[in-house]
Amino acid sequence: MSTIQEITSEEDWRAHVASLSKKTLLVISFHAPWAAPCTQMNAVLKALAAEYPVSNENPTSWVSLNAEELSDISETYDVTAVPFLVLQRDDQILETVSGSSAVKVRAAIEAHAKPSSSTSATQQSTTSSSNQAAAAAAAANGSSAQTPQVDAPAAEADPAKAKEELWKKLGELVKAAPVMLFMKGTPSSPQCGFSRQLVALLRERSVKYGFFNILADDEVRQGLKEFADWPTYPQLWMDGDLVGGLDIIKEELETDPDFFKAHSVAKEETTAA
Repeated sequence: MSTIQEITSEEDWRAHVASLSKKTLLVISFHAPWAAPCTQMNAVLKALAAEYPVSNENPTSWVSLNAEELSDISETYDVTAVPFLVLQRDDQILETVSGSSAVKVRAAIEAHAKPSSSTSATQQSTTSSSNQAAAAAAAANGSSAQTPQVDAPAAEADPAKAKEELWKKLGELVKAAPVMLFMKGTPSSPQCGFSRQLVALLRERSVKYGFFNILADDEVRQGLKEFADWPTYPQLWMDGDLVGGLDIIKEELETDPDFFKAHSVAKEETTAA
């Protein structure tokens, strides 16, 4: 069966691509280690890769790349959010899939490659393998690995339960660090001016903080607006409570220059006696 290879450098990437035959379908998964949907997608892809034995007849190659660490490669494929899947053959992009939908990913892969056992495959086996991928995704999320009905996904059957689970996720996320910044992009690569300015303010004051790129997870991006009752980004949270956006932070600092002192990691300067 096929396995997923983690690419950790541009040199490894170039060498791997050069080693492939022209008929090999290259499945490229862009991820970020801090993004929960990427953990789910990795489990789905592992289950799918297992269905494609290493073969010279219908060769496939499965690789995973950290979108932030290998940013030059990410920019080549216009990766603006993760998880992001690219299907490529002979250096030609066949299809891309953004998001963590196992159904869309499976459909895309099956459209461009078939397992060697496909000639004897039946609807029952297809359903079984779909359920295996869904179970793997559930396990990755810490859920019980129950087999969902294919025609009516359990995640969509109960909107109230889905919202309750999202609220629990958001409640944990805003407390992931004493200071949490929900921004567009990352501190090293902000995707909007307000996020860039807020990052600069935190850095100037040596604030230790965690961050979440809301462009990488649309569920969090939309859900947090309602959860926080705050419609815009960036959002800064301290000790699990919403402080506000850039304007609010500026106002707080004007009123209290030591607003971030408790969360600053700046070394105290020693003074002469």
